[in-house]
Amino acid sequence: MTPVRGLYSAALYLLLPLVLVRLAWRARRDRGYLGRVRERFGRVTPVARPCAWVHAVSVGEVIAAVPVIRGLARRHPDYTLLVTTTTPTGARQLRRLLGDDVLHAWLPFDLPGATRRFIARVRPVAGVIMETEVWPNLFRASRRAGVPLVLANARLSAASARGYTRLRRLAAPALEDVTLIAARGEVDAARFRGIAPRARVEVLGNLKFDVAADAAATETGHAIRRALGVGRPVWIAASTHAGEDEIVLEAHERLRRARPDAALILVPRHPERFAPVARACRAAGFEPALRSTDARGDAGTAVLLGDTMGELLALYAAADVAFVGGSLVQAGGHNPLEPAALGIPVLTGPHRFNFEEVFAALFADGAAIEVEDARALAASLEWLLDDAADRDRRGCAAAAVVARGRGSTERLVAQVSAYLR
Repeated sequence: MTPVRGLYSAALYLLLPLVLVRLAWRARRDRGYLGRVRERFGRVTPVARPCAWVHAVSVGEVIAAVPVIRGLARRHPDYTLLVTTTTPTGARQLRRLLGDDVLHAWLPFDLPGATRRFIARVRPVAGVIMETEVWPNLFRASRRAGVPLVLANARLSAASARGYTRLRRLAAPALEDVTLIAARGEVDAARFRGIAPRARVEVLGNLKFDVAADAAATETGHAIRRALGVGRPVWIAASTHAGEDEIVLEAHERLRRARPDAALILVPRHPERFAPVARACRAAGFEPALRSTDARGDAGTAVLLGDTMGELLALYAAADVAFVGGSLVQAGGHNPLEPAALGIPVLTGPHRFNFEEVFAALFADGAAIEVEDARALAASLEWLLDDAADRDRRGCAAAAVVARGRGSTERLVAQVSAYLR
């Protein structure tokens, strides 16, 4: 073990009591955090060989991973597929989408003993790490065991690249333990090469371009729209963060001065914020219909609160225009490809560095519009909701951007299959 990784591991051991306290604190809201805690120390149930392992930290990564998992299952029906997650919401999304077709375990803490134990019990033939989860001890344990790892849909923002550069002596060896860094785009690839020049980096494209709304999600969305009223203007503010909901609600109040019949579907990013956002709606003068009660709203509903998990595509399908959150505050933005794939024009704030290349493509084709505050958001909404022809043109452009970007899933599955001997 190098001195730097030794210091990193020592720090993790010292912080472990705080990590366990944090798990217990989170379990006050979600009991799933306390389930099968032994697995977080690598004590997973041994897996039947041959095994392919995919790690997807939470809900968004699970959704992106599902087509990859299905592709691997089609190509290698004799393999056991193990999926690890970090959050209970990710685990529930996995079970919702794939049922018992895959095994699930918690990813172990990045402690030397826990990661070695995990690899020894699972004995994966190959592993796929979704997005940019970099774990030095896990990656080193995999390399020592001869397990090829693919960092899939890998992204690296400018801010993250600066952080990794400051920690180069820890980050570079970890990235070089990865067999393949499958970058989303050329900008991401260049940043990875700048940190770990000996790592194998290839551009395979963004898996999230391969998103597709299944028939059930689309029909649920259409049912919600019918309940709200087919002739009403409906917009969605999705994946909002603290500090954004008040801006969104102010924009909705401004919009309703011009369009009193307008309805908003408000979907907070994190489940622990559902109750505070409901209170914010009431403080703004809107009594929200709660989706968690199986509500679809009605002709009198001004705000439908999406306080459920796993329904975002369906809620997008109910809307005419989508604002993608995490972008009016400095959270880096979230995935605009889900509404774009449905042919819905996208609004975003200025802070979208997590999806900079995707938004560049959407802006280039007129499929996305930037707004900076509640006033600008309301103005853009009023314009798009009043001008059906322009709204449809932008929606078609958004769908075309998604169509051009498809194919990365098959490329990634082909690369991973080469390691599944």
